Amino acid sequence: MFGSAYWWEGEMTQENKSPESLLTTIKDNKVGMVDLRFTDIPGLWQHFSVPPRALGHDAIVDGVGFDGSSIRGFQEIQESDMLVVPDPATAFLDPFSEVPTLVVICTIRDPVTGESYSRDARHIAQKAEAYLKGTGVGDTAYFGPELEHFVFDSVRFDQGTNYGFYEIESHEANWDAGEGNGPSLGHKLRPKEGYFPVPPADTLQDARTEMVLLLEKLGIQIEAHHHEVATGGQGEIDMRFTTLTRMADNVMIYKYVVKGVARKRGMTATFMPKPLFGDNGSGMHVHQSIWKGKKPIFAGDGYAGSSETMRYYIGGLLKHAPALCAICAPTVNSYRRLVPGFEAPVNLGYSQRNRSAACRIPMYSADPKAKRVEFRCPDPAANPYLAFAAMLMAGLDGIERRINPGDPIDKNLYDLPPEQMAKVPKAPGTLDEALDALQGDHQFLLAGSVFTKDVIETYFSYKRLHEIDEIRLRPHPYEFFLYYDI
Repeated sequence: MFGSAYWWEGEMTQENKSPESLLTTIKDNKVGMVDLRFTDIPGLWQHFSVPPRALGHDAIVDGVGFDGSSIRGFQEIQESDMLVVPDPATAFLDPFSEVPTLVVICTIRDPVTGESYSRDARHIAQKAEAYLKGTGVGDTAYFGPELEHFVFDSVRFDQGTNYGFYEIESHEANWDAGEGNGPSLGHKLRPKEGYFPVPPADTLQDARTEMVLLLEKLGIQIEAHHHEVATGGQGEIDMRFTTLTRMADNVMIYKYVVKGVARKRGMTATFMPKPLFGDNGSGMHVHQSIWKGKKPIFAGDGYAGSSETMRYYIGGLLKHAPALCAICAPTVNSYRRLVPGFEAPVNLGYSQRNRSAACRIPMYSADPKAKRVEFRCPDPAANPYLAFAAMLMAGLDGIERRINPGDPIDKNLYDLPPEQMAKVPKAPGTLDEALDALQGDHQFLLAGSVFTKDVIETYFSYKRLHEIDEIRLRPHPYEFFLYYDI
């Protein structure tokens, strides 16, 4: 929920590195292993490692083979051979490996056709950026997500035929005050009272600082870090914006660093949207803007300093918001967060400064460079490549079709009378509803072949088969409380 006064200062570009420069990096840093990473459809990093001698110039250019049939959302076993193609510009030294290990983010290529793989999320993000340029609307899309997370002291969970449970431990949480065998030192954070407390109530200041310093060392600019609203170790680290694909890369690195630092300190980090009952969940509010010729095209003399183009972009986000939720809030658990009463953006309207609306126009600065829209429905469980690409495509559809977002709502939407609240469109209440919305509204994603029907169908089937159905078939522990005595 932190906001920066400055959105853009100078040109943000990622230097293209050649295969030769990557080989030089390996040699100069005495790298013992090269770790090749790519992202599956749900949005988790996958990897395998090769010794430096196996990664010559040809392998960097042409790719390294792997079995794609074992990756979620990828190929069938009869067509499993795939290639990972390293992007030298993404290389960084793994901060957690015992042996000097160079991590390189990859895209996926089909070895038979030689073409980029249509289900590769990173390739989809790159196509979205190319599509933007092709429209003539702008040449650069900047994204700045705010990822919230939890760091717990311990988590236990299991599911069997005759049982199912989870249990979370956090020494800073209010529920810990009366538990444990050792002394309780107080200063526990009550639910919804975790925003900006100082230590000792904020027990994770040093952990987050370590995360920030590590991210900065890896080349990711950080603007701030702080405790978030929920008890039990909720935090946020705000990365400085950059271009769409590069920011998605940064999100993956960010998650890796947060989880790694937590593990090193004997704790565990999660980006699960709603791990705690009765407290705020973790969102991923996404700031976004479009530039053309080094000019911010979202700045103007309209409402909240917006241009007509920006308002049409917002119109596209709101028009397609239910469908976007299937990609940007992509888990069953996401909809435990998207409920009234926990600062969640369930109301599909827009406003300046107003965090109760799905789209917010921040007003920290009057500088045109700072003008952007914040879409608040996404959460950190989203695949960032797919989510950022989908949001850009929705906004561009709004610009192309001149979609009017309607009148802004400059009031607390949570306090509206029921008769007025009923007129405000709402985000889907379940992942099933969001997928239904996406099934009926995905044409905007197919423009320029950024997404393909195959990707959409694969996404539908995976989410329904492996998530919705699996949860639907299992009794919930609370059902025993409600129904056992029937």
